[in-house]
Amino acid sequence: MLSAVVAFPASADPLPAGFVRLADVDPTIRQDIRYAGVENFLHRKVDGYEAPACILTEKAAKGLSSVQKTMAAKGLTLVVFDCYRPARAVADMGEWTKQGGPPDPQWYPKVERGDLIAKGYVGELSSHSRGSTVDLAFAEVDKKSSAHPACGAPDTGTLDFGTGFDCFDPMSETAHRPLPVKAAANRKMLLSAMRAAGFRNYAREWWHFTLQNEPFAKHGFDFPVTAP
Repeated sequence: MLSAVVAFPASADPLPAGFVRLADVDPTIRQDIRYAGVENFLHRKVDGYEAPACILTEKAAKGLSSVQKTMAAKGLTLVVFDCYRPARAVADMGEWTKQGGPPDPQWYPKVERGDLIAKGYVGELSSHSRGSTVDLAFAEVDKKSSAHPACGAPDTGTLDFGTGFDCFDPMSETAHRPLPVKAAANRKMLLSAMRAAGFRNYAREWWHFTLQNEPFAKHGFDFPVTAP
């Protein structure tokens, strides 16, 4: 739980002490920051995302780089969908759910919009605001596409994980079964690689990982996501 939210001016750069841009640590990691565009469950840019950039604590970024180096030998790359998330973005998502509405066949096919918080799919607080949580998948290094999985985000060439990112459905639970054999194996591979780098998984979302010994465990932040 967050005990404090630290705000910074919208123009603040360099980043707060302890934070880095992932591209400065490992430019080989593919970035597909969904909340900076319209291909997400809100169907619009989320407040606080001024650029499609991954910002993380330095410790978390270095952990991802170690995973990237390991997976490169297999012809794979990490694809990050969300990294640090400003507190204002979390609030924007929460306010959006209160507007209500029917299920969305792409993003939340079995639950109404107004129930997303109660069902645990959207948080009133988010570990992302602490800077050491990341949403990601693996993809083949030279493969990109615009395919649409049955639920969740267009996959940009990711491996088959059974759903896309941000599929708000029980199918997205890391240990959900049944799954196609390949999807189950890919989830297991992602879990193993991230654990080896010191990240723990959120069991309800196969793509969601938090650094176990995160530097800001009790503090959230609200500076915007910006380009360098």
